Amino acid sequence: MKSTKPHVALLASPGMGHLIPVLELGKRLVLQHEFHVTIFVVATDTATVESQLRNLPNPKLLNVVSLPPVDVSGLVDPDASIVTKIIVMMRETLPALRSAIISITRQLRPTALVVDLFGSEAMAIADEFEMLKYVFIASNAWFLSATAYFPTINKRLEEEHINEKKPLMIPGCKPVRFEDTLEAFLDPKDQVYVEYLRLGVEIPTADGILINTWEDLEPTTLAAMRDATSLGRVTKVSVYPIGPLVRQARPSPVQEDSVMGWLEKQPSESVMYVSFGSGGTLSSNQMIELAWGLELSQHRFVWVVRPPMDDDASGAFFKVDNNGSDGTPNYLPDGFLTRNSDKGLVVPMWAPQAEILSHPSIGGFLSHCGWNSTMESVVNGVPMIAWPLYAEQKMNATMLTEELGVAVRSKEFSMTPIVEREEIERMVRKIMVDKEGDGIRSRVKELKYNAHKALSIVGSSYNSLSKVAKNCEASFQSQLSKARGA
Repeated sequence: MKSTKPHVALLASPGMGHLIPVLELGKRLVLQHEFHVTIFVVATDTATVESQLRNLPNPKLLNVVSLPPVDVSGLVDPDASIVTKIIVMMRETLPALRSAIISITRQLRPTALVVDLFGSEAMAIADEFEMLKYVFIASNAWFLSATAYFPTINKRLEEEHINEKKPLMIPGCKPVRFEDTLEAFLDPKDQVYVEYLRLGVEIPTADGILINTWEDLEPTTLAAMRDATSLGRVTKVSVYPIGPLVRQARPSPVQEDSVMGWLEKQPSESVMYVSFGSGGTLSSNQMIELAWGLELSQHRFVWVVRPPMDDDASGAFFKVDNNGSDGTPNYLPDGFLTRNSDKGLVVPMWAPQAEILSHPSIGGFLSHCGWNSTMESVVNGVPMIAWPLYAEQKMNATMLTEELGVAVRSKEFSMTPIVEREEIERMVRKIMVDKEGDGIRSRVKELKYNAHKALSIVGSSYNSLSKVAKNCEASFQSQLSKARGA
């Protein structure tokens, strides 16, 4: 098959937070640059992948290939972190990925391979088939800076951070406090520590790094990455901020008994949306306190609930259920649903988040601070209550509250395992109505405008992705010239 445009292959790790931005990146390469795009998906739930494809404006826009599921239960400890499980899963998928690339090469050879953070070992396949290779960071530049810098620090600084709990100083960037640090850094004997060090070493071997952020969101960190005397000596290659990559809300008829139907009846900016992402869970006691906190606030809410898990904040990561359930949760306070029936809606398991956050009735978002959810909130101008659970979410929460000023966060997170109902009530009121929250509500609306500007044709993120596209075009033309001379 002959083509006049490059063919780019993208590899997505398991999890909605990885899949959604990869699909959005693929969509932009097709719509803005007329590339051919194939997305390889390492999915644990094919129904989830299919539901996301249905949300595309044209499901045939992208060629999506689901790689065979792999069983890693015998390769990792049962109590291993979610990051360890994903990394090992991606490694075990490499033979299937290589075979799939050989298969599509018979029809249209890929010019470039874009892998997300946990798929960095696949760059060896790009080298084998003489493709450009890019790493896509679905999170922010600050997270990338910590990941890339950590393998370079000496043992003394590492011990100061881990044992003495001193901040991790990163050249040109905001330090990472110990209480916000990545769990992967904490135990040198843990497999995730070794894997993360490898990721930090492999990322700079790419031809470039794509990041789900934009220039005006993280100007200082991005500048440090481009400075060879600062963080640039670690990242080494060009960085391309191309965000925010978020799924757009899909207009559809509103059913009276649906979440969107309920929101249609609520006043503007009057509803607090509560969700902990596709994988986050709370303990039983914390769910009780959250329920009482929402009730005491006297504000309208939509709460996506999952059964509590007392020992695993990421317990639902591989257990996404898009169909919901008709059953009433039995882990909420007695009478909670009845007492709050006039102002609250409890949704089991899943809700259409992009559509909810874009609805004019939403005035706040209590979020786990996954970067995908964070970007969806910002592009819709919705202020947040930061409630981080795992992965880099504590870093994200610090950025949202202390640097960007678009969220509040409880001090109780670092002092006690349970956030009390009175504190939850206080945070909800601050975000929704209190005068001291005026600055937060104003700032997030400024960032909304800023984000849309970055994506416009003259915007920084549009131009950044165009640079990547030009690199692919040049490589593609070089391939054609070699083929003609062969």
